[in-house]
Amino acid sequence: MPRTMQNSDQPEKDLRNKRIYILPNLFTTASLFAGFYAIIQATQGHFDVSAAAIFIAAIMDSLDGRVARMTNTVSDFGKEFDSLSDVIAFGLTPALVSYEWALSTLGKVGWLVSFLFVACTALRLARFNSMVVTDKRFFQGIPCPAAATFVAAFVWMVFSYEHKGSDWPYMTLFVTVIASFAMVSNIPYYSFKDINLKGRMPFVGLIVLVFVFVLISSDPPNVLFILCLLYFISGPILALPYFRKKLSHVKSVPEVLNLDEDKDPED
Repeated sequence: MPRTMQNSDQPEKDLRNKRIYILPNLFTTASLFAGFYAIIQATQGHFDVSAAAIFIAAIMDSLDGRVARMTNTVSDFGKEFDSLSDVIAFGLTPALVSYEWALSTLGKVGWLVSFLFVACTALRLARFNSMVVTDKRFFQGIPCPAAATFVAAFVWMVFSYEHKGSDWPYMTLFVTVIASFAMVSNIPYYSFKDINLKGRMPFVGLIVLVFVFVLISSDPPNVLFILCLLYFISGPILALPYFRKKLSHVKSVPEVLNLDEDKDPED
């Protein structure tokens, strides 16, 4: 009897997993649209609008998963749609923006670096979807939305000073390359997933939040670049204690392999 009930519940569970929920996928679609819109604006030379669109895409992407969990509308379709959207909005889009902005002046090196960013984004998403997360407080490697906004913020900041991208090709290359490798690295980055949006917050916290909004509104290109830069370097800072501990316990090769001159390695 219990086996029969279990079998009867299985089709209902499979049907529930195949459903397409509207609300979280609307946020994912908005993220995808913002990424596509950023590409269109970059081809027309509107790099400030393009960078702003990438930030909007990142905000939408951060909301779709939270909305799905809060409304209990998590689905396999939503996970796959989110990953495909991320490859475009946070892989292809910033790569094309940086290429249109400055990397195109470097010829073959420029488009190869742009492709590197796209490839690292896809590799990072594939690893993230296949790995078992033991500590949800931290990401392994910088998340692709953060890498995308870091590149976009750099372009936006330089563009706001009315500088031409042709004058900044090597700095743009450097920013794009380090953002690419940061995505596929093992450096820990705080995920902010332990923040409870349903919970209460102290009044001082609300004041700080308002202050941050005012600060960003006062000078979006510079403030957003500083915030992105601080988050980018926060990963290596978090990893410093780990690497110090590893260096303090470094042993010679014979010690690591447990080898002695007078002892058989296989004993």
